[in-house]
This record gives sequence, structure tokens and C-alpha cells, in this order.
Amino acid sequence: MKRFIVFILLSIGIHYVSDAQEDALRLKQFNIENGIALKGYDPVSYYSGKPLKGNRAYMFTYKSITYLFSSQQNLEKFKSNPAGYEPMYGGWCAYAMGKSGEKVEVDPETFKIVQGKVYLFYNFYFNNTLTDWNKNEAELNKKAMLNWNQYLSK
Repeated sequence: MKRFIVFILLSIGIHYVSDAQEDALRLKQFNIENGIALKGYDPVSYYSGKPLKGNRAYMFTYKSITYLFSSQQNLEKFKSNPAGYEPMYGGWCAYAMGKSGEKVEVDPETFKIVQGKVYLFYNFYFNNTLTDWNKNEAELNKKAMLNWNQYLSK
């Protein structure tokens, strides 16, 4: 019986250490500005077709990443499926992640939803990478996933 209790306690301890390590890695790799993801935009609002700025009155932290929401309703939707609403590639430019594996800033209002996930893109100085992404989406997405997984293993 003592061995069983020790095993359970060790298992719980390992789980908490693993979660803490994952959270620290997410904080290191995600696109965060002033402690907030998505430049303060509401991750749920993308699915309405128009991204909205979030409000600090509706704030939620999921696995160490803090998001703002435009309404209590959107906050509750996020809480019901946080992983489903998080942007791909930690909120970095999907095109750059696929093309070169770089973490490049985004315009939070330049996005595309692919298979239920939000992809964000760089769109500054007459350079909209969503246009380039659309020309070779399947290949870029495959490479971006490989590149992003390397960031998450560092």
C-alpha cells in the first residue's frame, strides 16, 4: 500500500512539473506583447468574421498565455474549448513559419480560418503574406507545422 501511495504522489508531481515546463515553453515561444496574446484581440471573435479588440474586464489565462475577450459570452466560449480557439503557430505569421521557420509579427486583422483554426499573417508596408500563403497553402502549412513543433521542443 505504501508503494502505491508513493507511486501516486510521484505521478502527480511529475504531471505538475511537466505542466510547468510546457507553460514556460509556451510563454517563451508564443507571440505575446505586454503579457497579452493576439495583440489584445479576442480569439473567439475571429469566427464571426471580424476580429475585435478584447477588454481587460474579460481576461483569461490558458496554460500561461493570457487572452482578452470582447464579451463575457466569448470568454465562456473560449473556456469551453481553449485549445480550439488558440491561433496556429503561437500567433506568429503562418506564411513566415512555413517559408523560413521564422517568428514574424502579424497584423491581427489579417487572418484566415482553415479547418476551424485561425492563421495570422504579416500585412505591413504593402506586403500581405496571406496572398503568398494562398498560392501554396498545403505545402506551407505542412512546413509551418514542422517548424512550429521544433520551437515547442526547445
